[in-house]
Amino acid sequence: MDQIPKSGFYYPNRFALITLKALEEVMGKNGLNAILNMAHLPHLIDNYPSENLEREFDFSQYSMINYALEEMYGPRGGRGLALRAGRATFSDALRNFGAMAGVGDLAFKVLPLQQKLKLGLPAMAKIFTTVSDQHSTVEDHGDEFHYIIHRCPVCWGRHGEDRPVCFISTGLIQESLKWVSGGNEFRVNESECIAKGDDVCRFVIQKEPIS
Repeated sequence: MDQIPKSGFYYPNRFALITLKALEEVMGKNGLNAILNMAHLPHLIDNYPSENLEREFDFSQYSMINYALEEMYGPRGGRGLALRAGRATFSDALRNFGAMAGVGDLAFKVLPLQQKLKLGLPAMAKIFTTVSDQHSTVEDHGDEFHYIIHRCPVCWGRHGEDRPVCFISTGLIQESLKWVSGGNEFRVNESECIAKGDDVCRFVIQKEPIS
């Protein structure tokens, strides 16, 4: 597996730490160590990033971890693990930012569902744009929202893929929608991915919950 060159764009240490802890929980310490070795990141074994919001975890490292998951477990197995890690990253790292985004207070909780989504999704995009070098925006397309990542840490440096690969982001968006909506699950589908030659990573979110 080739090494992806450093990007010069960064995720906060804390987000990377929580993703690694989530993967460790799902696959065990030995499984994660094997992934880190495969991803050319052996220095992270027993040496996770600090629990702070310093931007020090290079996008290339995040992308390599995602890539190694697919290489080791196959596209389907890697996808399942990445979705779970993404969901755990939200529940651990980001729900604490709810208050900062104005989506944690009582006034927000009593809004109708569609209003919560309309406010909550852009709030989450803004958090990422504020605390990391991941630039995200949201568009309203009638019966669906499009969550767009313009500079993506999950597939950074990957090219020539024949399908979208950003399942950590898919899981993270799914879990954020569940939290913002007060417990509903939504269908989230990555329709465009920079790794397969598209300009952006685009996630299509159906406004009607599936449960």
